[in-house]
Amino acid sequence: MRQLRERLNFRTVDVASIVGVGESSVRNWEKGRTMPKLKINQTAALCRLYKCSIEELEQAVNESMAKANQHEDVP
Repeated sequence: MRQLRERLNFRTVDVASIVGVGESSVRNWEKGRTMPKLKINQTAALCRLYKCSIEELEQAVNESMAKANQHEDVP
C-alpha cells in the first residue's frame, strides 16, 4: 500500500484526511499490521486518490499483509 501512496507523493496524513481515518490506521495498513476496514465510500475515495482499481487496491493490501507475515516468521 505504501507504494500506491508514494507513487503519487502523498503523505500518510494526506491519505488519512482524505479517506477519513486516523494517520496511524494508514501506517498500520502499510506495515501489514491491520487490514483496512473501510466503508464503501472510503474505499472508493482511496481508489480515486491512488488512481487504482479495486483489484489493485486488494493486491496492495494482500502484499502488505504478506510482508508483515514474513517478518513475523523471521527469528
